[in-house]
Amino acid sequence: MPVPSGHPTSRGVVLSVTSTTLFAGLYFYATLLRPLTGIEIFGWRMLLTLPCVTLFLMLTGQWGRVVDVFARVRRNPALILGLMASSALLGVQLWLFLWAPLNGAALQVSLGYFLLPLSMLAVGRWLYGDRLTALQTAAALAAAFGVGHEILRIGMPSWQALLVAIGLPVYFVLRRKLGTDHLGGLWFDMAFTVPVAAWCVLGHGDVARDFAEAPRLLVLIPLLAVISATAFMCYTVSSRLLSFSLFGLLGYVEPVLMLMVSLVLGERVQPDEWLTYVPIWGAVVLLVVDGALHVARTAAGRG
Repeated sequence: MPVPSGHPTSRGVVLSVTSTTLFAGLYFYATLLRPLTGIEIFGWRMLLTLPCVTLFLMLTGQWGRVVDVFARVRRNPALILGLMASSALLGVQLWLFLWAPLNGAALQVSLGYFLLPLSMLAVGRWLYGDRLTALQTAAALAAAFGVGHEILRIGMPSWQALLVAIGLPVYFVLRRKLGTDHLGGLWFDMAFTVPVAAWCVLGHGDVARDFAEAPRLLVLIPLLAVISATAFMCYTVSSRLLSFSLFGLLGYVEPVLMLMVSLVLGERVQPDEWLTYVPIWGAVVLLVVDGALHVARTAAGRG
């Protein structure tokens, strides 16, 4: 995962868009992993992502970040509770993403992802005093209009939607508070999920039968881990380079890409959904324009 050169904000935007593109791609990639169930895919994803992150940290000389956290735990054993809470918050989100479509809650979880950037924006303004550019403010207002229409269309948010909209900002705030908002912290988030991931793989399927029925899984599952690890690492690094609010607003790239994947898979935008999606597409366009102007100003300043 090479980090793009240039201004930190520009690098953060590139990494954020890269991560959301990869996460959206996994939405389609999961359809290639049949006969695995959603729970089994989650298990394999978490089990094999940890070795990929470990290898990356070692090859790039960043394993010291993990060692530093271990040293902090030795000095302050209570830190382990915070690390476990951080891992649990992330694990619950990843579980919910796979659980919802199988249990009739996909719409509500989708609403949660529409609300998430706005809740991140609110937290960024409240806790960190973030300031938005004019175009970023316009993007936030456009997105708020689209989300408001979606709430009117499908009803008030359920616990699933609120778990996404509140749980992920709490996760990012906790990581900043713990000082683990880096790749070493991500390694611990992954490590604590290993027991649960192993149970998902071994307790919900027959591994030998799955590979016998679909030998392609021998290639597709390791590739799943590589894609997941790259997405997580880009996401983690971008969260450090961007303000909390801008990082949150860029989250709208993912549902736009996921919608595109859904269209490729044969789904269609219903007539009463256009007032949700068009303002959000407009918000993404405004963020792209704002990013391009920022890059141009930075280049002019260097010149």
